[in-house]
Amino acid sequence: MPTPYRVALITVPDRKTARKLTQGLLNKKLAACINIFPALESHYWWGKKIEKARELLLLIKTRATLIPRVIQFVKKNHPYTIPEVIALDIDGGNKTYLDWIRKNIF
Repeated sequence: MPTPYRVALITVPDRKTARKLTQGLLNKKLAACINIFPALESHYWWGKKIEKARELLLLIKTRATLIPRVIQFVKKNHPYTIPEVIALDIDGGNKTYLDWIRKNIF
């Protein structure tokens, strides 16, 4: 059974965007913790052809109830036409850490 927490994955084109989104989400208490993973190579369909891009990945820990607000914030502040925001259930984990998430976001 999933916990009330989620991990959201968001790709970004550069460190400036990563930091802007990270600071905004943390300042608005929409996330308790965000990890920035550098140097991803993404391959994807765009239009009628396969594209390739260097990106960074944000790994966001938040509550399930905040995902719609996370998506809204990202869409407003992300440079991509269609930003990737994927939320994954957290089925379990260190209870003390999960409690910490709860205490650090709305």
